Amino acid sequence: METFKKKICIVCTSLDYGGAERASATQSIIFHKLGFDVYVVTVNSGVAYHYEGSHFDLGALKNESDSSLGRIKRLLAFKKFLNRNKFDFIVDNRPRNQVYREFIITKFIYNLPTIYVIHSFEESLAFTKYKWLNTFLYRNKAMVCVSKIGADKFKNLYNLNKITTIYNAFDFDEIIKQSNEEISNLNIGDYIIFYGRIHDKSKNLKLLLDAYNISRLRDRHIKLLILGDGPDLDLIQSYSNELHLQNDVVFKAFSKNPFPYVKQAKFLVLTSRSEGFAMVIPESLSLGVPVISVDCKAGPKEIIINGYNGFLVKNYDKVALAEEMNGFIEETDRYINCKHNTVKSINKFSLNEISNEWKTYFSKF
Repeated sequence: METFKKKICIVCTSLDYGGAERASATQSIIFHKLGFDVYVVTVNSGVAYHYEGSHFDLGALKNESDSSLGRIKRLLAFKKFLNRNKFDFIVDNRPRNQVYREFIITKFIYNLPTIYVIHSFEESLAFTKYKWLNTFLYRNKAMVCVSKIGADKFKNLYNLNKITTIYNAFDFDEIIKQSNEEISNLNIGDYIIFYGRIHDKSKNLKLLLDAYNISRLRDRHIKLLILGDGPDLDLIQSYSNELHLQNDVVFKAFSKNPFPYVKQAKFLVLTSRSEGFAMVIPESLSLGVPVISVDCKAGPKEIIINGYNGFLVKNYDKVALAEEMNGFIEETDRYINCKHNTVKSINKFSLNEISNEWKTYFSKF
């Protein structure tokens, strides 16, 4: 593969726990393989994922002082870092929802070719609350969205002239390797799984518990494993107890390597209100684990082929979700067919395929 002998700066919230954070780490691997000299700038400290290149941790300065003066000092340190290194490209993966900060960064900090990556389908996370300002700042900027539905939405919403779609990439060989690590203390028999951040406003875990509660999975001794941490962990545990699911729902803390748990699951369930891309879906499919997901905006319908590698269910409908769970367990042919197609259904998200898309994208600058 022809490579780029240039310097690139990836800017992200952190390299710690989260879909956009994992995607940013994977970007560093892709750009390194393409021949870029890679630097990663993180707004917050913390590293959970493997990455390539040098790391400039603005979070260390934030930990020293998060006052108004401290924020100004961080912006100046960031500007000095960019000037000193003379990058050819910036790839910015941050949420862009703080007005003063985005105006300063877009107009005064970034003075070289910048690609803004959109990881969320929600305007409140991806952009500022002012439509006119978003149009002013980004109308003619290079923008990449991780879903086609998201790209269409934001193109029309803010009159973006240079937006395209490049999906998140996955190192499926590494996922499979990690899935073979041994796990202990999980003697719960058959189970289905949710894994991710325990945040009910986005992940709608109450819907998952409601559907599981009225399904027939409990009668068949199939448990629900909820793997992760987050601000609503106590809330969701309490709600599980209210439904008298103490003996059927198993909570396990966040693991940097969730894949051994995913590999042993019957299937994954996703009940999010919205998703930028839903990285857990390709991850699960790569391990031969089919997926039942609500048909939320925007990621699942671009990954799941209904009846082929999983099923999409009308969002917020606990009865429909429960019936789909029952069908997956009770109708063996449907389940086996989806399981058979899992791995081959996600080739387009592989490191090699997405690397080629980024290579083509950069060649146009």
